[in-house]
Amino acid sequence: MPLSDPAARRKVHTRRVTCEGFRRDDGLLDIEGHITDVKTYEVPNKFRGGIKPGEPIHDMSIRLTVDEDLTIHRVEAVTDAGPFGICPAITGNFQRLKGVRIGPGWRKKVLAALGGAEGCTHLVELLWPMATTAYQTLYGERSRLRRERGEEEPEHKGTPPLLNSCHAFGETSPVVKEIWPDFYKEPA
Repeated sequence: MPLSDPAARRKVHTRRVTCEGFRRDDGLLDIEGHITDVKTYEVPNKFRGGIKPGEPIHDMSIRLTVDEDLTIHRVEAVTDAGPFGICPAITGNFQRLKGVRIGPGWRKKVLAALGGAEGCTHLVELLWPMATTAYQTLYGERSRLRRERGEEEPEHKGTPPLLNSCHAFGETSPVVKEIWPDFYKEPA
């Protein structure tokens, strides 16, 4: 069901965030993120001589190369457009993510390495959906490869990691009753 019809309005800003996951031929995964911000009007900017309507204020990309444990082996960060001439100079700091594992504590580790003046707000923000994309890429790919080989999905020992992570996986949902009946609880 789409959103309801909006009130009368005019567009002033568009942010686009794209995240993609790739299986490399060497077995590693590339997770790529791209962010752009565009205005529908001219933005005064003495560093760029003004930013025309439709011209990106921000145009930035990151590629994380990760292994099967989601440990980062390689980082590439690029600022093709930013509001200030010095914006691209901070991308080298993103090398601090090498060796970091995407998993519990991810946000805290990223902010410790790249928070505030040590990073770029927009590139750091891009890392949040990239982490989700990494999970989707890895676990979807593992499942696809098992199906291709005719293997069954492995059974989880203990509490399923996705239990209570969202409405559908809530312990009182019919989804949990179907796929993890041992963890299902009758609604109160």
